[in-house]
Order: sequence, then C-alpha cells, then structure tokens
Amino acid sequence: MFIDYAKIYVKAGKGGNGAVAFRREKYVPKGGPAGGNGGNGGNVIFVADKNLNTLLDVRYKRKYIAQNGQPGGSSLKDGKNGKDIFIKVPVGTVIKDAETEEVLCDLDKDGKTFLAAKGGKGGKGNANFATPTNQTPRYAEPGKEGEEKNLILELKLIADVGLVGFPNVGKSTLISVISEAKPKIADYPFTTLEPNLGIVRYKDFQSFTVADIPGIIEGAHKGKGLGLKFLRHIERTKILLIMIDITSENYQKDYKTLISELEKYSKVLSKKKRIIGFSKADLADDSTIRKIKKKKIDDNIPVVVFSAVSGFGIQELLDELWKQLQD
Repeated sequence: MFIDYAKIYVKAGKGGNGAVAFRREKYVPKGGPAGGNGGNGGNVIFVADKNLNTLLDVRYKRKYIAQNGQPGGSSLKDGKNGKDIFIKVPVGTVIKDAETEEVLCDLDKDGKTFLAAKGGKGGKGNANFATPTNQTPRYAEPGKEGEEKNLILELKLIADVGLVGFPNVGKSTLISVISEAKPKIADYPFTTLEPNLGIVRYKDFQSFTVADIPGIIEGAHKGKGLGLKFLRHIERTKILLIMIDITSENYQKDYKTLISELEKYSKVLSKKKRIIGFSKADLADDSTIRKIKKKKIDDNIPVVVFSAVSGFGIQELLDELWKQLQD
C-alpha cells in the first residue's frame, strides 16, 4: 500500500534528576557531597532510507516517545543517557510542524538525518553546588523535560521526469513500456490511484526515473479528482512531460487547462522545463501526425508524437527526454 501522508506525535526523553548524596567512607566521618548528575533524555531522530518507498510504518504508529535519562547516583556516579529513537522514512519525506505547517526539514538524500525532538538535559548532582561557604549542599537539579511536537510527514517522490495529463491519456501504458514499472492499466479514468515510479534504462549505461501520477482534471488544484493528494509528487521533478491525447478535439484547450492547474497549485511547477507529448499516435493517420509535428502549442517547447502501444516515436521521446535532462 502506498502511503504518502502521516501525522504523528514525538516526545524526547526527560533528563534524569541529579542526586543528593555524601561520601560515606570508613574513617571519613564527614564526607563531602557526592551526588552524580542525571543522564540526558533520549532524542527523536528521523533518518532518510532509500530502501523505503512509503510512510506505511509511521502511518500506523502515531506516537514515538524516547527513553528518559536515569537519575544520578551516589559516589559521583552519573545516570545513563536515555536511548535515542531513530525513525526511518523514505527519501523525499518533508517534515512539517502540525500547528504552523512550517517546513522543518526536507529529507531529500539517503542517510540525511533530522533531530525532531531534543532530549531534556540531566540535572546536576549536589557535588556541583559545593562552595567554600556551603560545603554540604543538600539540593540537586531536577532533569529538564524533553521536547514534544506534533508533526506532519509528507512524501514527495524524487524523479527526473513527471508525467502530466488528463485521466486515460496513456501515462500508465507509457511508463509500463519504457520502464519495469507495472501499473494497473484499463480503459477508464483514474485507473492510477497511486503514483508509480519507474527507472528508464537509456542506451547502454544511462538511466533516469519517471513518475506517473493519477490524471489531472480541471479543478485539481482545489482537490477535485485526485489532485491535491498527488500533485506534490511532481514538485521535485526536473522536467515535465505534458501528455495530450492525439484524438482530442481541442489540443490547445487541453494544454492550457493542464498548465493552468499546475500554476494554481504551485508556481514552482509552472516554471519547470517541459516537453509536449502527443500520445496514442496509433489512432491517427500520417497526415494528422505531420500536422501536429508542425503545430506550435507553446513557444520553444519540444513536441513529440508517439504510441506506447505500437512503439512509434518511443525512441524519439526517450532521446528528447534525455537531451532535456542533460541541458
């Protein structure tokens, strides 16, 4: 199951209390203060792990509480620090404060860590408070409370190319042909109910990744269809492949609607480099294909005509995607 959103509670451990103790040794009737310090509370730390691809684990475990520090002991013995909690999440996870929705960290690289909640500091034992005028202090510091937060985790796929188009335009068929991804394919809208990520092998030793998200419809930026749930997954892509059905009655309107939805959702998306791809070329005659190749949908935007079913134009498409990625 693909899970790309979770809301959790994290709490770092409380610091251990400092100890009040005195030396009790033979022949030393009035020993000095010997209370040890309390241990620090455990931290809550997130770690980006490339072997994970969903937030499923944290979706079903909502609370993460780190271990408290141990109290100090006698004979100047310090308490043990509480154990840290390490929460593994997929690369591409964005961590937000649930109250303010401020982005706290973007775990966009494998192995990257984020200290989400710092453990409380252990209290000082009474040995730290001895002075020339008070050589037998009978007090110690209590341990500090650890930080606690409510967090939102959002997973954004990291891919080179994002496929954008209306439902049933052929995105899933394309990604199944050019990569090893095996999405569900059928001849009705919203077959794709979750993002698919495919690795495309290009020529001998190169490769790039492609993300296929559920189809965009007018009003997607407001959450219509599956819009808001999945548009975030193409925010990180380097380029966008805007796919238009070659059998459409109004290419220009389709294109403008798609670009408008991207702009309304995110200014970042609207500025991304893009390629226009006319899909389902197997349903068009040669004269229609020639006209489309000459037609300018948007200034200086490359146009490729292809069919994932017949294989027509697929190599040309891959060459253009690779060229744009290198640029």
